[in-house]
Amino acid sequence: MIAWRRITLMAKSASNITTPFIGRRLTEYEQPLNERMRTFLRLEFLYQQMLYYSELEADWATRAVISSLLEIMAILMRGDVRSEVHKELGYQIKNLEKFVSQPGVDSKRLNGLLENLLESLNAVNSIGTRFMQPLKDCEFLASIKQRSSIPGGTCEFDLPEYNHWLRQPFARRQQDLQSWLNVIRPICNAVIELLWLIRESAQPVEKTAINGMYQHNIQKRMKRRLLRVTLPIDSQLYPEISASQHRFTVRFLEWSNIGHRAIQTEDDVQFQISTC
Repeated sequence: MIAWRRITLMAKSASNITTPFIGRRLTEYEQPLNERMRTFLRLEFLYQQMLYYSELEADWATRAVISSLLEIMAILMRGDVRSEVHKELGYQIKNLEKFVSQPGVDSKRLNGLLENLLESLNAVNSIGTRFMQPLKDCEFLASIKQRSSIPGGTCEFDLPEYNHWLRQPFARRQQDLQSWLNVIRPICNAVIELLWLIRESAQPVEKTAINGMYQHNIQKRMKRRLLRVTLPIDSQLYPEISASQHRFTVRFLEWSNIGHRAIQTEDDVQFQISTC
């Protein structure tokens, strides 16, 4: 069931790009518990990376945008991701509607959240099942995709047309990038919205990992999709998470530098965990 606190956090925009690491006091590590969450997290990562580089004028940044776009295309063409997004939107809307008549609920914020979800659902419905066809039929992108599997395969002598396009004015490149982005935007924006909702569905709780290890069994009746482990930003530890829908183990490893393999700490570790 969706936590009550989610409704009180409606002022936060789910479409915002992830907060930069600089300035944070805490850092989160996430572990998906099912295939749907794995796909959503990968899409979120690639989409945010794509949006970040799309604002930069350098041709190297545009290369990064194209690389992210090709990876997003690979994910969206591999399975019926649109159907998974549609199902998750319907699930979240149904759950939120249970609170409409409940006393003490901020109806303005709840209605705003439902409106956002319904807009996302309508957008996903409107694109249809063949929404990826314009990208599939683009010979320009197909040529880049074909050469991208070869180390250095997109350099100038391999893809002269691509490199000529990269030399075009930023506004011209942006025009093409936006046309491609518009194809995937409804799905990716919906994924961003859904992941925000799922993350906000659980409050973090304080736990202690004895000798650097914490284990927990998840009750079968609890539908958990995502684990979030939180540590201070300056911690020299990071979690190694092994998880399924029924149980999970968190091991905290000591990191010093890339020249030494991280080892499990022998100290007790205070941390926060959310099971969403």
